[in-house]
This record gives sequence, C-alpha cells and structure tokens, in this order.
Amino acid sequence: MVLDFLEKNPHLGAKRDIARGLDVSTDHKPELRRILNELEAEGALVRTAKRAFSQAEMPPPTGIVRFERIDRDGELIGRAMGKDGPFGPDIIYAGPSGANHRKGGPQLALGVGERALCRVEKGRDGVWRARAIKKVDATPETSLIGVYRANRHGGTVEPTSRKEKSEFIVEKSDARDAREGDLVRIQARPARGYGPRRANVTEVLGHIDDPRAASLIAMHTHGVPDEFPDAVIEEANKARPAQSPREDLTKIPLITIDPEDARDHDDAVYAEPDGHGGWRVIVAIADVSAYVRVGTALDREAYRRGNSTYFPDRVSPMLPEHLSADLCSLKEGELRETFAVEIFFNAGGHKTKHRFIRGKMRSAAKLSYRQAQDAIDGNPDDKTQPLLESVLKPLWEAYRTVSKARDQRAPLDLDLPERRVRIGQDGKIASISLRERFDAHRLIEEFMIQANVCAAETLEAKRTTLVYRVHEEPSEEKVNNLSNFLPIIGLKWTRGEKITGQRFNKLLGDVRGSENEHLVNEMVLRTQAQARYAHENLGHFGLNLAKYAHFTSPIRRYSDLIVHRALIRALDLGPDGMSDQDTVRLEEMAEHVTMTERRSMAAEREATERYLAIYMADRVGAVFDARIAGVNRAGLFVRLAENGADGFIPAARLSDEYWIHDDASAALVAQRSGQRYDMGMNVQVKLVEATPVTGGLLFSMQSPPRPRRNDLKMPSRDSDGRGPPRGPRSGPARKRPSDGSGRPPNIRHSTKPGGGGKPSYGKNKKPKGR
Repeated sequence: MVLDFLEKNPHLGAKRDIARGLDVSTDHKPELRRILNELEAEGALVRTAKRAFSQAEMPPPTGIVRFERIDRDGELIGRAMGKDGPFGPDIIYAGPSGANHRKGGPQLALGVGERALCRVEKGRDGVWRARAIKKVDATPETSLIGVYRANRHGGTVEPTSRKEKSEFIVEKSDARDAREGDLVRIQARPARGYGPRRANVTEVLGHIDDPRAASLIAMHTHGVPDEFPDAVIEEANKARPAQSPREDLTKIPLITIDPEDARDHDDAVYAEPDGHGGWRVIVAIADVSAYVRVGTALDREAYRRGNSTYFPDRVSPMLPEHLSADLCSLKEGELRETFAVEIFFNAGGHKTKHRFIRGKMRSAAKLSYRQAQDAIDGNPDDKTQPLLESVLKPLWEAYRTVSKARDQRAPLDLDLPERRVRIGQDGKIASISLRERFDAHRLIEEFMIQANVCAAETLEAKRTTLVYRVHEEPSEEKVNNLSNFLPIIGLKWTRGEKITGQRFNKLLGDVRGSENEHLVNEMVLRTQAQARYAHENLGHFGLNLAKYAHFTSPIRRYSDLIVHRALIRALDLGPDGMSDQDTVRLEEMAEHVTMTERRSMAAEREATERYLAIYMADRVGAVFDARIAGVNRAGLFVRLAENGADGFIPAARLSDEYWIHDDASAALVAQRSGQRYDMGMNVQVKLVEATPVTGGLLFSMQSPPRPRRNDLKMPSRDSDGRGPPRGPRSGPARKRPSDGSGRPPNIRHSTKPGGGGKPSYGKNKKPKGR
C-alpha cells in the first residue's frame, strides 16, 4: 500500500503525509515507521530527507539535485540527492524555476558539483528535467578520485578527471593514512576566495602502480559496483534451479562460439536442414531465471547493477561468479538448464514459425570465433575437425540463407572497429589492437537478433507487457546537419524522402574506398539516436525491425532476465515468471537498465583510454598515421590508425594564425590564409605527452593543412558565435585538452554530431553486440 500510495502521490513523501494519506492512526504509526524502514532496507524506498521518502530510482517532485557532469551535448546532468547520496535516473538542468524564469530574472549559474533545490518533472519524451528554485550551497560539493602525493604537511591530490585542472591540498589530519601514490576518493571543501582548493580523503582505493588501476579508477568514478554483499554471495552459493518441466536437448550438438577471452557463455547454436529447402535453427540461452528468483537479495543486487561491466583486466559481473561463470554458463560437456527458441526459416531466409522451450542441454564444444572461422576457411584444428561437416557447415549454410532476408531488410551497415586491450600474466599491457571481425561474428549476431525478434513477437501476441530494445530514427535536426554537410564534399542527400537505413547504406556504399569513406561513416554514425530500453514499442531503426527485445544475454543483462520472466509467465512455463509487481514497474525498470548500461559504457571507455595512455607513455616523440576524428573551436581530435587511440591537438599549436571553427564544414580554418584541417583528413601526428592518470594523449600536427577552398564561404567567427581575439594569441599553449570543451567522444558510444556515437544494438556482446 505504501508503494502504491507513493507511486500515485510522489509529492506526498513525508511520513506525516503518508500516514494521513493512508489514514494511519496514532497507535499504528510505529508500525508504519517499521514498514518504511524495511522498504528502505530492501531498496524499494530512498530516504530523501530525515522524515521523507521517495520510491527507489524515482526522484521526488521537489528536492535537492546534485549536478555531476556535462554530457556530450553540453547539457548539465544531475541526480536527486537522498540520505546515502545521489540516486535515480539522470536529470537534465532546464534552467531556473518560477517567477525567475518567467520574468527573465538572473540565471542560476549552476556547474558540476553544485546542488540546488529543484522542481523535477518527467517530460513526454521520457526525459527527467529540473528547474532550479535556489542554489543550496554557493560552492561545489564534489567527490573526486585522484592520486595522493605525500609531503611533510600532508599531501596533494591530482584528480584523475581531465575536467579538473588543479590539485587539491590535503592536510595531514585529513589524509586517512593515505600514502604516496595511493588512489583516493576526496571530498572537496568549500572554496575560500582564490586560494588553493582543499579536500579531505574519504577513502583509499588502491595504488596507482597497480596494473589494474585504470579499471579501478573507472569503476569508482562511475559508481560501478566492485563487490557483492555477503547475503548475495550466500544466496548464489546455495542457488538451485526452480522445478519446471524441461525438454531434453542433450542429444542436439549445440555449440558456443565466443571471443577467446569470454568470461561467460550464455548462448549456444545449432542448425539442420528442414527437408523443404529451409532450415531449423535452435538458439539456446542460459536459463538464469531458474536460479535468480524475483524478490530475493540476488535479484535485487542484479537489478541494482543492471548489467555486467567488462574491463580489459576484470569484469564487474551482474551475477556472482558461482552463477555467471559456472551454474548458468553453458560450459562444454556440462548439463545445464536452458531457455531455447526453435526457429524455422524458408529457402528465402524468412522466419516461418518458432517456439520457446525450457530444456536441458549439454554443450558439444566451446569454440572461439577464430577457431570456427578457420575451420570453415579450410583450416580446422583437432577440436573443430570432427564438428566441421555435422555442425559448422550447416550453421554457415543456414546463416547464408537467413542473410538473404537480412539483406532485403537492409539494416544500417556501419563499419565500427573495436579496440582490444590484451593484459599479460604479469598484469601489464601486452598489446592493443583493433578487433578482427569474421563471418563467425556475423553468424552469431544474426541468430541472436532472430531470437530477440521471436521474444518480442511472442510477448506481443500474448498481449504481455515487456521491456523493448528501441532505437528511434534520427532526429530531423541531425539529418538536416548531415544534408547540409554532404554537398561540401560533393555528395547529395535529398530532403523530404523517408529516412531509412537503406538510404544511409547507399550513401556509405557510394563512398566506400574513397578518401571520404571514414568521414562519411562517422557523420552517419553521429546522426543516429542512441539505443535504449523502453516499455513502449518504438521500433528499432538501426536493425529495421518493428518488434525487438533483448532475450539472449541474461547472464550479463537484467533487461534479458525481464524478458525471460515475461515469456515464462505468458507461456506458462514454470513458477518463476514475472511477478504482478514487476508488470506495473516496467517503465521504471526500462529507465534503470538504460542508465546502468550507459554507466558501464562510460566506465569501459574511460578504462580503455587510460590503458592506451599507459601503453603509449613509452612512445612520446614517435610519429603516427592518424585521422582527424572530431573538430571544435579548441582544436582537433585525432584517432591513430595503429590502435585506435584518441588524442587532442590544441588549435593554438597548429600555427601562429587564429583558427576558426567552421561547424558547417566540420573544419578548422586559418583566419588569414584560409588553409584548413577537415574532419576525416588523414594526417601524421607526433605524440607530445601521455598522461596515464587521466587517460589523456596530446599530439602535435606534422602534416600541412589543405589549401583554401574558394567554393566555400570563409567563416568570420566560430560556430558558437565568438569571433577572433583583438590581438595575437600570447602565453603558453595548453598542456592538455579540457573535457569541458568537448573531448572526442568514443565513436562507439556518443551521439553528438562532430563527436561520435554507436547505437547499442541487439546482442551487444564483446564483440557480438548490436
């Protein structure tokens, strides 16, 4: 009753309001207090003040919001403050509230680390926005990660974030026994005037010389959990599968195909001819719902984490290792519970029917992508030779058939290379390279996509609510930006035609092999929206699918576990299906797993960048082939061809001219000569500085600019409206770039034009994901 009341009346979160609303008498108020405390302990409620509560993950309509970061689009992002710190979904700062906003009063200049009393509302677009009533404190209240440098007075802390440009002073009494080189979490003190900033050490996390420091920093910066509560470990160790009727699939030679370094195996595949020119394909998935029951500590922790987070040297799993790497993992030769889907395709590759199966299976083999591909290419090893004719060749033939329908569907076909960081046995970086991509990857990816479609179609047919994986079509603004840009490089984009993946694919095909191939690939990529989870079906633009849900990775994604439970309930396949309570929480759950996914993506990206900086530190002074991957008024973002490392070249270091940012043509243009550096341009750069603590790489340009283009109007000012300075630039060039000025977003994860962004599709496994 308490949760229902707060859901309907989120503005009545005070104890007295809850008591009044539920008509609780004075004699029964101690019982209400006990219930509220229990709900808080279970994570269902969050205490937003001493005597006020809000539903977990739901910000109160009026409350304190702490602003934590600036996103790729320049928006100030915060979260609601509770008793134990920030909680809930991201909230965009939308300006001042009330009369101050209506009358054009003074703007509240809020920044990262500052807090304000805000009115918080969820818009029709599903985005939470805050309007500030008043600033709570005049100075930032900031928790940061940094490296402690000891001295006789105490020490200093060098922040690991590139957004922070100066060190913090820590007095000896506030150092909490931190030693030289320790990674610490600090709490910044209120600033006084213009003196040095001071802070207290609140936690010692590890040491900067630890080879795993890069991932440790990323985890703590983004709040990725690193340990499971004892109660959760205990439940996992005692877990037994729920009893339900199961079909025997043990005689079917299902195999797993994963990366060589896969830490879990949650899918297996098999194919055979159906006797009518088509194929019968079985996609078998780990039956996690049999072990992780609704309402248990194990389930609450899995939901809190939302997904597994993968780093080069470790994983922060959604489930304890006993489940994720053992009982639920489809290990070779081991009897395992599975939730499978049997799919039939006709000779044209179109799905004709499917059915879901709860069964038992035994994986016939654990193969890597390379192993499977080598076998198909004529180089089988001792393990794949016996499987070649009976298992592998039928899988490839089925894939070729299904690919016919896929090609007709014309999903967005972007070339998105991934970096792979190999860690040696000594914990140090052995190599960094771009991941190879084989037909084996595409085979698994396509079969997983088909299984995901089956899940969404079945649940809709059963009129069952579910969490969809959605990818909306690009916004009109982003498409207009693309259509304005393409004529600059001699390409056309007809306005008014329907936006489809096929149109983007034709554009990509037109430039394949040309000097503009990489540039157009990135521009198309940045035009796309970012995939997310939603309780409403909005379709999947990138895959060109009307119905899509995640089903195939329940070991590492809570979204898939939600879909498994929905299917079990809809098809009456056991007692461990979705609960009544969860069926009405799907909107909230979709927002939560979207938030945790993006948190993991940011942490993974930052860890990889720090590993790259560590790896490159010994190569300062070396010259590399690179491409200009992004442009803004501060300078150029470059990506190395060798290993995909991203770095920055300040505009002040390009020449003694003033360089103007021409947003329309994605270039920096010299004010006097008109020479230009264009996005996508191949250049040579020299590594000037590598900063492992922050993951920053600073380069100098070794290639001359392109000549003036007389067919383009010379920009008179930067794209933000700022013109050139009155006199020549003076003073030393900046040593390192500022994230605040728009550090290049990793191409895989951001969606800002000029920045980069990969919509996360379907399976999204390292590196299977779409």
